Amino acid sequence: MATGKINVSVENIFPLIKKFLYSDHEIFLRELISNATDATLKLKHLTRLGEAGGVDYGNPVIEVKVDEKNKTLHVIDQGIGMTKEEVEKYINEVAFSGAEEFLNKYKESAKDSGIIGHFGLGFYSAFMVANKAEIITKSYKDEPAAHWVCEGTTEFTLSEADKKEHGTEIILHINDDDKEFLQENRIQELLTKYNKFMPVPIKFGTKEETLPLPEDAPEDAKPETKTVDNIINNPDPAWAKQPTDLEEKDYNDFYRELYPMQFEEPLFHIHLNVDYPFNLTGILYFPRMTQDMNIQKDKIQLYQNQVFVTDNVEGIVPEFLTMLRGVIDSPDIPLNVSRSYLQTDGAVKKISSYITRKVADKLKTLFNNNREDFEKKWNDIKIVIEYGMLTEDKFFEKAEKFALYPTTDGKYYTFEELEEKIKDNQTDKDDNLVVLYASNENEQHSYIEAAREKGYTVLILDSPIVSHLLQKLESSKEKISFVRVDSDHVDNLIKTEEEKISKLSEEEKEKLKSDFEKVIPAEKYTIQLEAMDSDAAPLIITQPEFMRRMKEMQQTGGGGMFGMGNMPEMYNLVVNTNHELIGKILNTKTEKKQQRLIKQSLDLARLSQNLLKGEELTNFIKRSFEMVK
Repeated sequence: MATGKINVSVENIFPLIKKFLYSDHEIFLRELISNATDATLKLKHLTRLGEAGGVDYGNPVIEVKVDEKNKTLHVIDQGIGMTKEEVEKYINEVAFSGAEEFLNKYKESAKDSGIIGHFGLGFYSAFMVANKAEIITKSYKDEPAAHWVCEGTTEFTLSEADKKEHGTEIILHINDDDKEFLQENRIQELLTKYNKFMPVPIKFGTKEETLPLPEDAPEDAKPETKTVDNIINNPDPAWAKQPTDLEEKDYNDFYRELYPMQFEEPLFHIHLNVDYPFNLTGILYFPRMTQDMNIQKDKIQLYQNQVFVTDNVEGIVPEFLTMLRGVIDSPDIPLNVSRSYLQTDGAVKKISSYITRKVADKLKTLFNNNREDFEKKWNDIKIVIEYGMLTEDKFFEKAEKFALYPTTDGKYYTFEELEEKIKDNQTDKDDNLVVLYASNENEQHSYIEAAREKGYTVLILDSPIVSHLLQKLESSKEKISFVRVDSDHVDNLIKTEEEKISKLSEEEKEKLKSDFEKVIPAEKYTIQLEAMDSDAAPLIITQPEFMRRMKEMQQTGGGGMFGMGNMPEMYNLVVNTNHELIGKILNTKTEKKQQRLIKQSLDLARLSQNLLKGEELTNFIKRSFEMVK
């Protein structure tokens, strides 16, 4: 038996420790199983090359066992194993990565071997939860097995062992403070979280499996059960296969495997598969979206060679796509030693651009191949596309070919189609194309109807980022403006040379305005006298497009003028001087009756804008009943 001291390379290890080696204690199990997987895949690779000395690779498994009585946790593999000299080299020289050396030696042939390790520190994560660790290992080479023991200091013992089969067993003697890792349900939870798709089967105990009844079994026959290994992972997940080997059902089944509590089918999927200039595989799914962008995030899982890393993929996946679901797997994404925090570099930027392009291309294909189906799904996917158009210029350029603009009559247009449809009827006197839209079809119904009676086309743009998106669209195109239908009375939405003549004289207008100012609060309403059609509404409440849009942009995160999001609501009160009711108000002799008519008319206008609430609504209803007695 030999004893000695572990050679810790200060130059290599301490910068890592200062960066906090492992932020979560539970990571230790992921690291040990990653090492076991590496050892197994190395043997598979050597067997394939004919360099394993006649060793049969077979059907290896990695086994995890809990011995609560003896306070130990075991991780056992049937992989390449180590000789005594290799233990001294790879275990006692901290921060030296055996996986890295193996990859360098077999650089070309090992490219697709799936070997995980990059860090050389995974094994030492064991001492976060154990006060003593043992390694019993036998190399695939014809050499004696080795037994290494360390109690969490730089001292160790190394002796021969009587292990007969190649592979390695790690035995952790769990600290009293970490007894949770002796509970089977806790270990099952960690294995499912981090190792659900590892490329080597992982056994954790056994389970009972019900056998199917034979076809000729009697009706009262009871099915038999048998005890089988409890394999907790799927070593061959869908994203690791070629798209040509998968059908729609396979993608949907995998979606349910990823999200067992998600009962709705995804709308469609995008299979990522590239090996140059970087290696990346994965499947992204478009789920049905809500209008709340934040609730959707952190559903994409990042893996490195089928080892779960994180579900926070910001920085790798463009922000607008973090609302999708699915898996991304890449060995080329740089991680720190705990594999928990991503570092931005050139490779990541290329990966992000690739994912953006693939998503845009898939959407364009769906639009071209089945536009009717794409239109049906538009409301479920538009928040992602609109957010992408707002934040990613390259995506914006591609999305112009398939982004849709729905109208109040249930039709969908690309912008190019929309422009062609409305240019003759919605171009103002300055040759600007005016695109009318509503954000709430019910609340703005009267304004929509007034615009439609003029023959105008009105879009429904109701996503929470619409104000930002419209700014982007207006700045990217020439002589285009978006105007919400309730931002002015219908004759002013698209200004023409034609002017309406008022029935009132200038003197009558002055008196009318004075009468209204006695009743209407000046701090909230700006009174505008306008000559409109006699059958148009007598009073219309509008909110100027610029002010309202800037306020909305400020409230939804930047883009507006400083402090505008906190400004009180201000409205224009447009008085139709050609309406019969306005003439009646002007000519009412009794001031009390006149003011009552003005209040009632104002409240009706406010009601149409959903601005009448609480006590004011109660008073309006009471006043209305009194007036119809």
